[in-house]
Amino acid sequence: MTATHDALHRFRLDLAGVRGGLVRLESSWQEILEHASYPAEVTRLLGEALAASALFAGQITFEGRLSIQLHGAGALRLLFAECTHEGRLRGIARLDDAQSHARVALDQAGARLAITIENARTDSRHQGLVPVEGTSLSSAFEGYFERSEQLPTRIVLAAGGGRCAGILLQQVPDEGGRAAANDPDAWNRVGMLLATLTERELLDLPVETVLGRLFHEEGVWLDESRPLAFECNCSRERVVAMLRALGPAEGVAALDAQGIVEITCEFCNRQYRLDRVDVAELFAGMPAAPGSPTSH
Repeated sequence: MTATHDALHRFRLDLAGVRGGLVRLESSWQEILEHASYPAEVTRLLGEALAASALFAGQITFEGRLSIQLHGAGALRLLFAECTHEGRLRGIARLDDAQSHARVALDQAGARLAITIENARTDSRHQGLVPVEGTSLSSAFEGYFERSEQLPTRIVLAAGGGRCAGILLQQVPDEGGRAAANDPDAWNRVGMLLATLTERELLDLPVETVLGRLFHEEGVWLDESRPLAFECNCSRERVVAMLRALGPAEGVAALDAQGIVEITCEFCNRQYRLDRVDVAELFAGMPAAPGSPTSH
């Protein structure tokens, strides 16, 4: 098996009772960056969050989307990353313009980390929400899994040189059978081995090389890779639904001096334009707003 970028590689460490994943993003990450310009530190955090969203989605069986949201009260207001079960990624960051020159810090007072799973097959939604702990995304995610899922987890994330990447380990004793049960130090051992991995190795080395160097004595099994790609799910239908939900008054108020509503998707910069006639048709049969085309 050859290593490829823009892919999720799932693996097992059978002798340690550990499952894991390794994600690399390159072209999909660069495509996301084409649609927005962020300070270097925010760019790094968004790349790490995207890699993490693919890692987390790859560890569960579902049909839908998994999203990561970090809400802060400082310079970084929102960090959002999403991955679907098909490996489609998107993400954005929002900054406070009034604090544009302030240091971006994750451990600010009141910061919250949420991971949401929307399962289309069961029409269900599950969300875990915890305070942000630690000064890195890796430590924040490890704290999330410890507090919200009670699942021992180790994560290393990296972004730089036009790529982002991540590797995750989770302790699942049943997968290791008797060998793992008789080795109580296995989890601590693989954690220490993971701590020797450098960001450059994670970003650049072939997947087989990374896993072989770290865990060659732990019974590594590497599964088939899953491709990942950028994709935005915006559409005219979604824009229309959003305007309809606002109601006639807000819909008409959104018209500019030329009688046009222009909405730009934050994820892909695609523009949607609706004129007065389009807006009037949206609210046909509903009480018309004063000054609207249907109120005369």
